[in-house]
Amino acid sequence: MGRPIGVDLFAGAGGMSLGFEQAGFDVAAAVEIDPVHCAVHKFNFPQTAVIPRSVEKLTGREIRLAAGLGTRRVDCVFGGAPCQGFSLIGHRVLDDPRNRLVLEFVRIVSELDARTFVFENVKGLTVGNHKQVLNELVAAFDEKGYQVRLPWRVLNAGNFGTPQSRERLILFGAKKGETLPDYPMPITAIAGRRTNPDLEVGPNCADALADLPDAELFEELTNNDVVKPRRFDKPSAYAAEMRCMTNEAWHFARPRQWDPSILTSSARTDHTDISRRRFSETAEGEVEPISRLFKLPSTGVSNTLRAGTDGARGAFTSPRPIHFKFDRCITVREMARLHGFPDWFRFNATKWHGARQIGNAVPPPLARAVASQVIAALGFVPSRPSEAIALGDPALLQMDVTNASAHFGVEPQKSGRDRKSGAKKRKQTDIEAERISARVAYG
Repeated sequence: MGRPIGVDLFAGAGGMSLGFEQAGFDVAAAVEIDPVHCAVHKFNFPQTAVIPRSVEKLTGREIRLAAGLGTRRVDCVFGGAPCQGFSLIGHRVLDDPRNRLVLEFVRIVSELDARTFVFENVKGLTVGNHKQVLNELVAAFDEKGYQVRLPWRVLNAGNFGTPQSRERLILFGAKKGETLPDYPMPITAIAGRRTNPDLEVGPNCADALADLPDAELFEELTNNDVVKPRRFDKPSAYAAEMRCMTNEAWHFARPRQWDPSILTSSARTDHTDISRRRFSETAEGEVEPISRLFKLPSTGVSNTLRAGTDGARGAFTSPRPIHFKFDRCITVREMARLHGFPDWFRFNATKWHGARQIGNAVPPPLARAVASQVIAALGFVPSRPSEAIALGDPALLQMDVTNASAHFGVEPQKSGRDRKSGAKKRKQTDIEAERISARVAYG
């Protein structure tokens, strides 16, 4: 049967894309409005058509054209539309302009005539008045000929082999007449918490980070995010998988050609002596009272890694936790380890963009578990590709908004902050964010 075809909407850097590829999908297209995220996605998924625009006014036909799909069947559309979710008395929630992208997700699923879909979002969408969004979403899909797996569930990445507690709402859907995917069962108990005796305890923060060299040992990481250390320490089973030390570590994804001897995404952060003292005095698993940063527990899991805010909302930095061993915040690579991104996967070279890309992403191990259920429902048998593919041009990882916009041929998004110089610029409005050119990029 070959490999099933997937399309990623609101793709970001590609956490869902990676999980679906690891489960056995070919991700044909990724739609993402932020050109900096597009550049990182193109580096890591060079065979995927990256479409650098909003889903609004984007048609299923344009996606097929960009991906070269022709009339081939699309097996799954997946992604998480931004959603405010506040109910307005007497009004449909999805009529609220703030939630318009949810209906765009429904429209594109229908226009692509996808066999299945996966809609992911924050846990808060299942609480209180926010639930009305989900009720209306189910009704909208029903009108388009799709059924939704009910009741919906919230899954924790910590139950799927990730050293981080991160809960996400997952909605499965399928065309009426197709088999509905079912929810995956937990495979690990969350490290450092009361465990289910029937489950193996998942990886902890030490498992994820202890083999990585300390970034502060390398002066070149002051102005760079890549270094070739003399050695890595002995890895845990989890760290060995992140370093892709066995063929099984690639799961059903296409292996990438990469250099496992380099340490990437590890730019250093300057801390004052006062901050370092406060960090050292904070117990593992506690919050440092001044910075409000969480200190990782070596035998437990990370708190939920956040994305910070984009330029339209002030460009606030992602809150990176304090390392359990070193008196500093963790690096972007260390964030990636806690999120389940393997070491070959690269992010934007700046700490601000890199941390935001991780914080916005669905952990790949969780996405893989979800995608595996879709593959089973569709009747595919996953196949493991043997031929490795080259990653993209490393220059893609160095691009700021201006460079990335020029690369993809779109209008630059105005940002509240210049990520390289820190210079203040006029803040972008929601309307301006949606005025990216309608051009479909092919690569």
